[in-house]
Amino acid sequence: MKVMVVGGGGREHAIIKKIKENKAVTEIFALPGNGGMANDATCVNIDAKDIHKIADFAVKNNIDYAVVAPDDPLVLGAVDLLEENGIACFGPRANAAIIEGSKVFSKNLMKKYGIPTAAYEVFDDMKAALNYIKTAPIPAVIKADGLALGKGVIIAQTRKEAEDAIRSMMQDKVFGKSGDNIVIEEFLTGPEVSVLSFTDGKTVVPMISSMDHKRAGDNDTGLNTGGMGTIAPNPYYTPEIAKECMEKIFLPTINAMNNEGRTFKGCLYFGLMLTKSGPKVIEYNCRFGDPETQVVLPLLETDLLSVMQAVTEGKLSEIEVIFSDKSACCVIMASEGYPVKYEKGFELNIPEKIADKVYVAGAAIKDDTLVTNGGRVLGATAVSDDLKTAINNAYLIVNQITFTNSYYRNDIGAKALKAEEGR
Repeated sequence: MKVMVVGGGGREHAIIKKIKENKAVTEIFALPGNGGMANDATCVNIDAKDIHKIADFAVKNNIDYAVVAPDDPLVLGAVDLLEENGIACFGPRANAAIIEGSKVFSKNLMKKYGIPTAAYEVFDDMKAALNYIKTAPIPAVIKADGLALGKGVIIAQTRKEAEDAIRSMMQDKVFGKSGDNIVIEEFLTGPEVSVLSFTDGKTVVPMISSMDHKRAGDNDTGLNTGGMGTIAPNPYYTPEIAKECMEKIFLPTINAMNNEGRTFKGCLYFGLMLTKSGPKVIEYNCRFGDPETQVVLPLLETDLLSVMQAVTEGKLSEIEVIFSDKSACCVIMASEGYPVKYEKGFELNIPEKIADKVYVAGAAIKDDTLVTNGGRVLGATAVSDDLKTAINNAYLIVNQITFTNSYYRNDIGAKALKAEEGR
């Protein structure tokens, strides 16, 4: 069986390694992949957003199954195009991927169907937005409507910061057309939880909860990044909260999308805030999170490809999805200066004995040598019976990997350990 995975980061590497466990799989292609995953898949230099070339490749190479992992190709309609060409796919069609592709759409969906989320206002006129922020509660959250590489959200601590954010999005177009419309919403407080879920549009199977660490520096200091590490499960996400989320958020979201004629099939990511008045949705993603995938999939005991195929065929209720009761920790190693300015091209040394625990995100092969080629270079993941051991083992892996100008947070999972102790 030939499988194609669209994307080229650590998330895709984690998906590929898990799919490799299926003995029916004879070949895996990564489009475009990266130099660090070349031992696990055949990398093909086709950009993840070039959906027509992706479809042509799938047809010409008799691909049996495709996994479209990143948000951009999903929103552009990669799954629609692949299915039109007879390729079975995991991932939502474009009309469902809009749940991430447009924050205005997702906020309006939640409002219409009574799904708990932060109070908000939508603006397509900068003067109106600036006028509104003069009296809006501060802090405020300013969001560009469309995709912005995970960077289209600004938490403004002062009115000036809010005004600057509005101007940067709507006037300076720092996120391009994504800032033509913006959402201004109330600032929620409480523990954050990420819950990825498999869904075929009828059944929802939440995966193990996780906790992301977005800030670049220790103790949640510095700029927001794409994620500097994750742990799973999230200790704040109790069975009682999980039950409430299923009843008030997960199933209502799937039903709402069905009612709108936008049936969602694939991985739906729920970004949640556990507020004093109950769990609320911060954001939806139409795909596996990164780096959440790197801790969630290692805990999946059921064959991933079989689950994905059940989703595609609308038979998710017929398969038992089992997760380990262990804990996992992923520490991201990045290039110094990320997420702003950083150098690339340094030799990357990953000892063979730990390679199975490393998910490479930003690397290339130059003159037969693996070199850094991105801001987030890789994630080191450890799975253990308890969270403390998983964290310690993840850092033991990190300490064996070397490249010039590497940096990482030293406190991944520390907040979760404190939460566990406080139970």
